[in-house]
This record gives sequence, structure tokens and C-alpha cells, in this order.
Amino acid sequence: MPPKSIWNGTISFGLAQVPVKLYSATESKSVSFHEVHVSDGARIEHKRICSKDGREVPFKQIVKGFEVKPGEYVVLEPDEIKAAAGARGKVIELEDFVPEGEIDPVFFEKTYYVGDRDEAEGYRVLLAALERTKRVGIGRFTFHNREYLVAVRALDGVLALHTMRFHDEIVEADDLDVDKPGKGPSKREVEMAAQLVESLHRQFDPADYEDTYREAVLELIKRKAKGEDLAPREPDPEEEPTDLTAALQASLGS
Repeated sequence: MPPKSIWNGTISFGLAQVPVKLYSATESKSVSFHEVHVSDGARIEHKRICSKDGREVPFKQIVKGFEVKPGEYVVLEPDEIKAAAGARGKVIELEDFVPEGEIDPVFFEKTYYVGDRDEAEGYRVLLAALERTKRVGIGRFTFHNREYLVAVRALDGVLALHTMRFHDEIVEADDLDVDKPGKGPSKREVEMAAQLVESLHRQFDPADYEDTYREAVLELIKRKAKGEDLAPREPDPEEEPTDLTAALQASLGS
């Protein structure tokens, strides 16, 4: 079945308005497990319990609250939360256009396809302009009660939208609690490492990389369902640290 759109709205740039729809560009393939009672195999249910009176609370009586100090909450109604987005709830206003290669991948969060809605002329114009200029439109987008920075670009003949993290959501490398390297690597080590990197060079094809862990878990589930007794696997012995120069030489076969 064709994918269903998850959001309808408008992309604006300058005075131009482009009606669009969003579609998820990815889907999770992770193996999902349920919580099960080990003694009888029944599913576990989770109930919403009031921490004050210990009673179960119906879903319709639950609201969103922000803790302003311990035990004290400011409650916001759904309409009040939506109002905070203003017009951005249905409009993606592209504020700037930047070269494709200037955005570090650390800022990207999730990808969506952008489809045309109502009329396709504006969509085709924006797509062609981004393809010709090799630029990415940067704007803001409110979705599921959160504002995102977004990048809109041409991708395989359609528009794509990437939600992005704001700059203050990125952990700076300087903030990491790690030892700073002392003496730099030797020229010979760098040359051998670079030679090894070059020897492993190839064109990137995502189809070359499969989720082998997921396949292994599914195979275990299949065998367990057939009644096989699965003995736990012995952990691999921890490898002793090796001499870097010797390891590089061995990798290069020299």
C-alpha cells in the first residue's frame, strides 16, 4: 500500500507558497519484545497510578504538567500548547539557503519525504531550484508539540525534509571527560594508517550493510519457538592490547 501522509501544510520561501504533505522516509526494523509474566506467559499491563492516592487514573483525566518546583506543576491544555506554535504549526518558512556540504551530519535527526498537495507547479519549481543551485533550505517546523530546525533539499528527484537539532543540543567535544592526547603519532604510523584506509576505499552502497544482529535474534527466536534448548554463548575473550605499528603492518601484509 502507498504510504500515508503524516502532516499537511505549506512551505514558504519569499512570497511563494508551496502546499505539501510529509511522509516518513524511514521505518524501524528493530525486533520488538513484549513484557510477559514468566510463570504463565501472559502479557504484562501497565496502569497509570496516582502517586498521591494510589488509585488508577483514567486516561481522560490525565493532563500535561511542567514541574516548576518539587511537587508543583503548571498544567497546560492541548489547545494552549498548540497555540505556542502560532502559524508555524502549518507553515515551514524557509529563512535561508545554504550550500549542501555545510551542514555537519551531527545536526540531522530524522528524514521525511515531501510530496506535493493540491497543485504541483510550486513543488516542481522549488525542487528544480534546489537541484540547480545545490542549496538546502533552512527553516523551522512545529510537529508533535515541538519546534524543529529543518533542512529541505532535493533527494532522488523529490524534496526531502530533515529535522535537525538546535546548536545548544549538541554536546561539544571539548566538554567530554577524556584524556587529551599527549605525544602525537609518528609520521610512519600516520602513513601506514592512511595507506590502510586507501586500500579499503570503495563507493558507498547502503545495501552492502545488513543488520546482522537483528537477523541473529530472529534466528534465535525461530529456534526457541521450535523447542530447541539454547545454551548461552561463551563471551569472546578480551583481546590484549597490541602494538599499533605491528597491527598496521600486519593489516597491510607487510
